Amino acid sequence: MKDVPLNNAEAQRLGALDTYDIFDTESEQEFDDLAALASTICDVPIALITFIGADRQTFKSHFGTDLTENRREMSFCNHAIASTDDVMVVPDARLDDRFSDNPVVTGITQISFYAGVPIINEDGFALGTICVYDQKANSLSPNQVKALKSLAKQVMDKLELRRKIRQLEKTNHELLNSNVLIQKFASMAAHDIKNPLSNVLLGSQALKIRYEKQQYEGCLKLIDLNISSTQNLLQLVDEMLEYSKSPSSLLVNKREFSLNGLLKKIINMQIIPKGIKISIPEENYEIFTSLIAFDQIILNLLSNAIRYNDKQEGLIDIRFEQDDEYYKLEMEDNGTGIPAQYHEKIFTSNFTLGQTDRNQQKGTGIGLSTVKDLVTALNGSINVTSAPGTGSTFSIRIKR
Repeated sequence: MKDVPLNNAEAQRLGALDTYDIFDTESEQEFDDLAALASTICDVPIALITFIGADRQTFKSHFGTDLTENRREMSFCNHAIASTDDVMVVPDARLDDRFSDNPVVTGITQISFYAGVPIINEDGFALGTICVYDQKANSLSPNQVKALKSLAKQVMDKLELRRKIRQLEKTNHELLNSNVLIQKFASMAAHDIKNPLSNVLLGSQALKIRYEKQQYEGCLKLIDLNISSTQNLLQLVDEMLEYSKSPSSLLVNKREFSLNGLLKKIINMQIIPKGIKISIPEENYEIFTSLIAFDQIILNLLSNAIRYNDKQEGLIDIRFEQDDEYYKLEMEDNGTGIPAQYHEKIFTSNFTLGQTDRNQQKGTGIGLSTVKDLVTALNGSINVTSAPGTGSTFSIRIKR
């Protein structure tokens, strides 16, 4: 028997073969049917679907023989996958120097004729063959060769489909585990936030009662702001808890609400530095969408517009319009601005410009990526036009 020199890419071929999970698996009817069809088409008694491992050949399907594997060095198919030909035909192995002393030829099986077509994956690796044998000299017609090639392609298509299904199942399982972890974290974080907020609310209400008696008007205004902000945050935390239990509620629980009412509530929650003016639409639009998602989108954009405004007279203009298909929101400011090369990157997770805000704090890179995720979840899009020193305009379109 003549040894077949290994291809330089043998390690990669074996790695590719492993991804199809073929070795040491049970026979399957869909492959057995293809082997039986190969035997019938080629009019020979034996047909195999085989794959070549590091040191052995396994028969995924075997028709006309009870054998299920062979040593690689004794395999006809080992020569077939090493060849550059799209089919290897051995009319009479007894007269072929490569196989004349092969135990498969000289032994009890008495193989004389062989024809095999490599099974090649999408990366070009020959994983094995679909092959036919006869115990007498034989040959194939051009139509039989064509049919055998077609069957080899069907085998590969089935293997590729099954591999991709397994990969999808694995990915879905990982996503499910990830979502469970996120839900648990959101629930835990929401509970951790809610308890101190409740204490702040109770303390503020107690202070209000005391200062009402003493008529400290300035303190009362601050306390009222503290109470209203805390109540709004508690409502948001309750919505976070609901979302952590059922992420689908973000999109399912849509309702109608007043845009201006939402904007005023969010603005009242902010500590707005002296000199910054915020304008909102004059018309009071009614919107039907996810309130918690819309709330978070505006809250993030507005807080950024306030934090990164370095002008003595800061301006933030919130505009809104709608048509039959979309809600369209724009938020324009005259703040520090964003260089053009970062207009896409700012929406990616954990990316920051390295800028400090009014309080000399740096961003986390979470806010705008979350905004983009929420807008996308609402079947919308977001983009920014901006330049350093001239401010930014964030434009959002959300499907109605």
